[in-house]
Amino acid sequence: MTKTVTIAHGNGGEENNELIKNIFYKHFKNEILEKSEDAAVIENGKLAFTTDSFTVSPLFFPGGDIGKLAVCGTCNDLAMMGAKPKYMTCSVIIEEGFSTRDLEKIVKSMKKELEINGAIVVSGDTKVVPKGSVDKLFINTTGIGEIEHAGISASNIKEGMSILVSRDVGTHGATIFAAREGIELESSLQTDCASLYPQVKALIDAGIKLVAVRDATRGGVSAVLNEWAKASDICIEIEEESVPVQEEVRGICEMLGFEAVDLANEGTFVLAVNEDDTSKALDILQQTHQSASILGKATLQHKTKVILHSSWGTKRFLDLPTGELLPRIC
Repeated sequence: MTKTVTIAHGNGGEENNELIKNIFYKHFKNEILEKSEDAAVIENGKLAFTTDSFTVSPLFFPGGDIGKLAVCGTCNDLAMMGAKPKYMTCSVIIEEGFSTRDLEKIVKSMKKELEINGAIVVSGDTKVVPKGSVDKLFINTTGIGEIEHAGISASNIKEGMSILVSRDVGTHGATIFAAREGIELESSLQTDCASLYPQVKALIDAGIKLVAVRDATRGGVSAVLNEWAKASDICIEIEEESVPVQEEVRGICEMLGFEAVDLANEGTFVLAVNEDDTSKALDILQQTHQSASILGKATLQHKTKVILHSSWGTKRFLDLPTGELLPRIC
């Protein structure tokens, strides 16, 4: 561990995992927390419980804003545990001088997304701090959901299971970078920020056994796959040609020197299903996004590792992202 916290500690990758393990898990250690799922399963498996904070810059970006992001992020964490979002809290830290018109616009975005999930805000808190004490607006949300599909866990993946992704990857990270740097794109590229409960519900209603489900936020798809490989003590092998990426995202990745699988998403999830559920699950996902794809499968080739098979017939380990990547992404 470094002696001070760096921006890299918030990237969702190796440094972030180190910070959580060596400080927070060390002192807060308990059976529920150590499962490291998107949301805690409580009350004898009846409820899912999660909390999140949002500091994205800029506050408004193509396809969304910090308000939409806050509701999607929290409700999606519940959905990833097979839960229907029900109740939320909303706490905001506002910088003195912030536009009330912008604040209302953000709250309206939150309301719209809450309606999609069928959830309501039942409690909250507001703090105003002197100018310069915070960058415009920070939001913290906590969510409670009712579990509709029990047993989802990153530690349940077995050899032969299929790994799928719900849509093309990296659009949120690429969009935020473009908006932040003022890059004019001759395209309609926008964040993938969206509520995922409707898609998860469709999979549940179709009788798909969801083994593991996780939205690929900070650290992207590569972080999810590495966490799953370690949690289930298996190897995950994916085909590079099967990873769906928009051309605009590829271009921005070339500028940044990043890989699309490392970039943050806010409306894209990865799921593991039994082999006999693969085709049906893909059909359901493609009803929402035609770009949904089968990435690969779980094997015993190199346990706890993720292997990327390139289009050239070579293969390499796909490691957890390291370094700063894009700070203030969510």
